[in-house]
Amino acid sequence: MASQDSESNAVSQVGGDRLIMVSNRLPVSLERTEDNDWRAHPAAGGLVSALDPVMRRRGGVWVGWPGIADETTDTLRRVLDERRHAEGDYRLEPVALSAEDIAGFYEGFSNEVIWPLFHNRFTACRFDPGYWQVYQRVNREFAHRISEVAHAGDFIWVHDYHLVNVAAALRELGVYNRSSFFQHIPFPTADIFCNLPWWREIVRGLLSYDFIGVQTVTDRSNFLDVLTTMFDRVETEASASGIDIEIGDDGLARHQRRLRIGTVPISIDYAHIEKVAASEESLACAARFRESWGDRTVVIGVDRLDYTKGLPEKFEAFRELLRRHPELRTHVTLQQHVVPSRQQVPEYIEQKQEIERRVGEVNGEFTEPGWVPIHYIFHRMDQPELMAHYQVADIALVTPLKDGMNLVAKEFCAAKRDGNGVLILSEFAGAAAELGEHALLVNPHDVVSTAECIHAACRMPVAERRRRMQAMRKIIRAHNAFDWVEEFLRAAGAAA
Repeated sequence: MASQDSESNAVSQVGGDRLIMVSNRLPVSLERTEDNDWRAHPAAGGLVSALDPVMRRRGGVWVGWPGIADETTDTLRRVLDERRHAEGDYRLEPVALSAEDIAGFYEGFSNEVIWPLFHNRFTACRFDPGYWQVYQRVNREFAHRISEVAHAGDFIWVHDYHLVNVAAALRELGVYNRSSFFQHIPFPTADIFCNLPWWREIVRGLLSYDFIGVQTVTDRSNFLDVLTTMFDRVETEASASGIDIEIGDDGLARHQRRLRIGTVPISIDYAHIEKVAASEESLACAARFRESWGDRTVVIGVDRLDYTKGLPEKFEAFRELLRRHPELRTHVTLQQHVVPSRQQVPEYIEQKQEIERRVGEVNGEFTEPGWVPIHYIFHRMDQPELMAHYQVADIALVTPLKDGMNLVAKEFCAAKRDGNGVLILSEFAGAAAELGEHALLVNPHDVVSTAECIHAACRMPVAERRRRMQAMRKIIRAHNAFDWVEEFLRAAGAAA
């Protein structure tokens, strides 16, 4: 266990020897088969897709839950070693969770409290004190597992809202390695955040880290506003790595230590996406898709099942497009892929029913022989198939109501190897800060303006489409996932 007699001694010994990555989920999920054997498969999600290639290049240890309940740590570690470790470039360290843990920590506090609150859905929150107790307990369990694998000199990088209290729990265990936290989702304004009954405890948990990274300048500003709400004296100073924050005597024993917060937007493995898009498997899929769609304009949507993604609003905008521009009927199709997610959470069950009702209404109103306006598919895809869909699509409709970044927008651009395509992007997605000058920005609540934006994209000259797409591809290529990691580690003072 990486403990020291004092915090100052531990900090002075940190040299960034290994990277300890910590997230709610491991990049590999385990499940038992019907014959009581084990199956391992890649975990889904934007965080895993961004970080796995980085860990494969850098090495280190990844701590997280492997997606199965009520198994012992020893069993999970053995199965991971057998099924994946031999082919991996970094070590996987599992955290064992019970069904009760998952219900209270993940489905409860993480997804019925923090997730809706941080996405401006205050009315969807369920402030159950039992959830908060389980959340704290699971964060302590993650900290315990980290303490067993971390050595003095290792740098601990904790990810996202599930694990805010890990650094504080590590300090309680006597582990003082340098640690940083990255918030993948938006950080809300102070008036929304302070509705959380335990908002002070969450802030104190964040203040236990040495560095906090967020997606946008707005997220950083919102966090600073929360600090000024909580403390009498908060002093900030711009630095090369972001904003240095010094807080007066707050009873947290921080004294002269400073917290840094920086804007470090996440990105994708651009070269890998291009490589997959150029693979024989992906190109063969793309050829089949092009033959299927013919000369129709294809608008693609790829969204995880979530009420933050604005799917009902998207379908209403497409309905408005067909009503206002009947000449586009039979000539344009929305191909909407929805990825299953959190299907035990009541809000998500209701969301799925709502979007399927909207799809049925639009298709019922406009379908003609040989043409269905919306092709809705509820499924998962492997990367070659997804890249094929991106390459065939003329327009990507990425319209979340609130999103930390949204990597679909970046993946679509990276996959457009011919440089011909239009990205319609919500102004409430973090990606708008980087791509907004060249994408077509919309307010997804305004279905009329969104409909007109789709119409403009359908009629956009090829030269303008290429100019905009090439500019976005250049931005993403110049700031890929590896650049993001190095930028974060430099800002956190732990660059290798």
